[in-house]
Amino acid sequence: MEVINKKQTSQRRSLSSFIMHVHPTVVARDTLRFTLSFGLGGMASTLCLLLFMTGVLLLLVYEPTTLNAYSSVRTLVNDSGFGSWVRNVHYFSANILVFIAFLHFLRVYLTGATNTGRQLNWVIGIVLLMLIFLSNLTGYLLPWDQLAFWAITICTSMLSYVPLVGESLQMLLGGAEVGASTLSIFFVLHVVFLPVTLIILAVWHFWLVRKASGLVQVEEETSSPPIRVSTSPHLVVREAAVGLSLIAIILLFAAFVNAPLLDQANPGLSPNPAKAPWYFLGFQELLMHFYPTFAVCVIPMLLLFTLLALPLLYDCSLPAGRWIGVAKGRAITFSTAVCGLLLTSIVVFVDDLTLASDGGAITFDWFYRGLLPTALIVVVLFSVILLLRKMFSLSRVQSGLILFTFIITVMLGLTVIGIWFRGEGMQLVWPW
Repeated sequence: MEVINKKQTSQRRSLSSFIMHVHPTVVARDTLRFTLSFGLGGMASTLCLLLFMTGVLLLLVYEPTTLNAYSSVRTLVNDSGFGSWVRNVHYFSANILVFIAFLHFLRVYLTGATNTGRQLNWVIGIVLLMLIFLSNLTGYLLPWDQLAFWAITICTSMLSYVPLVGESLQMLLGGAEVGASTLSIFFVLHVVFLPVTLIILAVWHFWLVRKASGLVQVEEETSSPPIRVSTSPHLVVREAAVGLSLIAIILLFAAFVNAPLLDQANPGLSPNPAKAPWYFLGFQELLMHFYPTFAVCVIPMLLLFTLLALPLLYDCSLPAGRWIGVAKGRAITFSTAVCGLLLTSIVVFVDDLTLASDGGAITFDWFYRGLLPTALIVVVLFSVILLLRKMFSLSRVQSGLILFTFIITVMLGLTVIGIWFRGEGMQLVWPW
């Protein structure tokens, strides 16, 4: 009995030591409130752990060849007991991870967690977000059904429009057409390269949070230090409650709802409509309105550079520890979001009418459908922001909030249109 007690004590100490390596020993009591972070970072970590565990189980059955991939998944679903449930958990965890990671990205910016020495972690966080998107994309192809095959065909075909290196990128993914080489490469990326890279960057990400004494907190003007409490049990119990609740919800949901699995991939029979995965439909929507090189490369790079640089610019980060803590921040965010969604809907609708009235004969010239509209959008957007700054005496922080909110709402609007408002032939439809 004494030996067992010593062993249990040793295990508890090991677990406690691990937790203390991930978290600081003490944290500010103010950062424990759920509404500061909603536990989004912990949820993302929980989902990654769940994906790793279910992914290992799926590897026991899956065969990464075009001859056997689909049949191995079909066998898993129909003939292997809890196999279908494990696949459902993996599928829904992956999709929820994209959503949670995106919300975490928004939370970090809107609570001012990009200043006070946290700028590097902002950059690492965006890289992690991109890796999560890529992990989902590479895993999307593995079932080798019609849904996966044509979604990845659309995504990989976009690479040909990247200047200078487009063809080389396609060759790295197995060639101009999705086939056996593409499946093998996606399998290796999905189960080896991307998980290892994610783990390394996630550890770095956590370490930087720990180095910054945990979650961002309000910068008090008083000279008295913030009240601090021990990480265990105050923070650990809260994280465990959020993580276990999330796991329970996913396990229960996966028991009643099955992950999609269509017929085996058929390169000669394209579904109508053929869409990219939902998290890339915003970029597919751009491809319908802009010259391909601008839709696939130029505009995404401009957006990425802006999102990376905006919080790093002098006096552009929001006040720390408060949701949109700048003066009139909530009103600015709401009005900008409404304007962004309305403008996106109007422009997409008018452009579709223009294309339809011309019989789709409008030439997607690099100047008239690429450089000119992109430059016009940039000039008009920054002119409007400068005008608003002068009219309402807005600060740099408020101006940055307008730009950030506008970019996010436009891309969200394009994604929503791609998911629900594009029907057969990618024509605009009313979903209800």
